[in-house]
Amino acid sequence: MTSRWIIEVERQRPIEVRWHVMSLSVLNEDKDVSEKYRRMLDAGWGPVRVAIAVEQKYGADALGPFYTEIGTRRHHDRREFGRELYEEALTAAGLDPELASAADSTTYDDAVRASHKDGIDRVGQEVGTPVIEVEGHAFFGPVVTPAPRGEAALKLFDGVLAVASTDGFFELKRTRTREPIID
Repeated sequence: MTSRWIIEVERQRPIEVRWHVMSLSVLNEDKDVSEKYRRMLDAGWGPVRVAIAVEQKYGADALGPFYTEIGTRRHHDRREFGRELYEEALTAAGLDPELASAADSTTYDDAVRASHKDGIDRVGQEVGTPVIEVEGHAFFGPVVTPAPRGEAALKLFDGVLAVASTDGFFELKRTRTREPIID
């Protein structure tokens, strides 16, 4: 949802979104979580390995289109991660579908961890994903559903800019009361 929101903002404001790979699988690999959540985390290695392969072959600018394509298939179409999904997402993003083989290779794990560490080092250890950085300040979030569109997207962005420019601002949080709304 955050990625859809920031793309909407980028359409309307002169900002440049730079994509970066982070991973809930890395974030939670040493944590005590339920078996169901652990299975989800284990499955989460595939897409981030492919994302790192994309970044290594094409550069960070290719991550946004890939992320959109894989996210549409996973979240909107409710498909499971797997080679077919990765190949389709890569092809739709204009990337080499053979990069799907990265999903099953631990070759990319150090790069996944390093990329994740870079993001976490910007914001701190007590957070998750997504992380955004504006005006030199990184934050966890915004976690928002559904993704704001139009003027609502800009209003939220202006709020992020406001907290980023407030000396000593650190956190806003409340408990989620509904599942994500994918539109």
